[in-house]
Parts: sequence; structure tokens; C-alpha cells
Amino acid sequence: MTEAGENAGVGETRRVRVVLVDDHRMFRTGVQAEIGETERTGVEVVGEAADVDQAVTVITATRPEVVLLDVHLPGGGGVEVLRRCAPLMAAAENPVRFLALSVSDAAEDVIGVIRGGARGYVTKTITGSDLVDSVFRVQDGDAVFSPRLAGFVLDAFASTDAPPVDEDLDRLTQREREVLRLIARGYAYKEIAKQLFISVKTVESHVSAVLRKLQLSNRHELTRWATARRLV
Repeated sequence: MTEAGENAGVGETRRVRVVLVDDHRMFRTGVQAEIGETERTGVEVVGEAADVDQAVTVITATRPEVVLLDVHLPGGGGVEVLRRCAPLMAAAENPVRFLALSVSDAAEDVIGVIRGGARGYVTKTITGSDLVDSVFRVQDGDAVFSPRLAGFVLDAFASTDAPPVDEDLDRLTQREREVLRLIARGYAYKEIAKQLFISVKTVESHVSAVLRKLQLSNRHELTRWATARRLV
């Protein structure tokens, strides 16, 4: 586990002020318990938020050094938080920096928040010690990614050409895309619910919405649609 003293020079204790943004209270509680013991980790959690509006309000009020930001949030998602907090990220002194922390490992999610201004992207499989280390690195201005996700960013920015717009995919919300991808990978509704921390009924509602928006009839057609677009 990274200790506060390991991030500090001789005679000083390194500290970083953090805001947690995630729509699952139990997950926020878990992260707080894992990294928020300030005397041990150097991380001080100064605020929490569960949706876009709350996030912007708390971040503006507390001006943390680092925000741990979920990609999928009520009110427009992590990208909307980044858009509305752009002036704070651009501040000449004490800029607020963002590190995406999400269950999703989808290329479009990673690229979306990086284009929005986040300094990195790690998945929720990260250990507590690695998350603490990532927070301090982002505070220092480094870019931090879970290993396999870095390739998405390199590929996306290797070309100056913007990726083509998929109007069908744009009809879906971020959460609907996430459910779509897991359905196409063969996950059962119960497995999806567990992985995304939502109810089976909510999964069913998302699937119904996806089928309606894409004008598809069943799970088999949905899987073929996702495979054709390399979303699986």
C-alpha cells in the first residue's frame, strides 16, 4: 500500500484532496474506506457526488486536486462533468485534475473522457494501493491508464482524422451501450446486473430501450449488430 510518506520529501507529509463521483453509494463508501484513511495514504476525501449536477456543485465548492470520476452518471455522464468543469481544469494555479474510475473498459468511453480533459482512466479492478499511487501521479500532472487501455488512446490520437459518427450508436445512452456490450458478449441479465451494480429489472429496461432505438427484435440481432461495429 502506498503510504503518505512515500509521496513526500524529507520532513513533509504529502497530501492530496479528492472528490469521489459515482452514482453507486456503496462503491463510494468502499473507495473511501480503501483510500481515505488520510494519515496512512495521504488522501483526503473532501466530497462525494452521485450525478452530474452534484458533481459540478461539489467540485466547484471544494476545488480538490483530483476528482475520481465515473464515466456513466445520471445527468449526462462523466463527459458532461468534464465539460462543465473545464474552467477549473484550465486554471493557471491549482488546476482540478480528473482521473476516470469506471467498470467500463470500452474504447469509446476511454477516448471520450480523455478528449474531455481527464488525465487518465483506470478500471474498478484496480487495487487500493495502485489507486492511491494513480491519484498522486495525476496530481503531479502525469497521465495514468490501466495497461490495456493505453492502447486505445494511442490508437485514437495516432491519426488527426476524427472517427466517423455512428448515428445509430449515438442514439444510445452510455449505460445502454454498456449493457449492449455485455449482452453481446453473452452475459446473462443477472450477471450484467451484478457487474453494473443495478437490478435485473433495470437491465431488462435498458435492453428494451436498446432494441427499440436500434429497431431490432431480439438478443441475437442485437449481438450481430454489436459485432458488426466491433463493440464486443
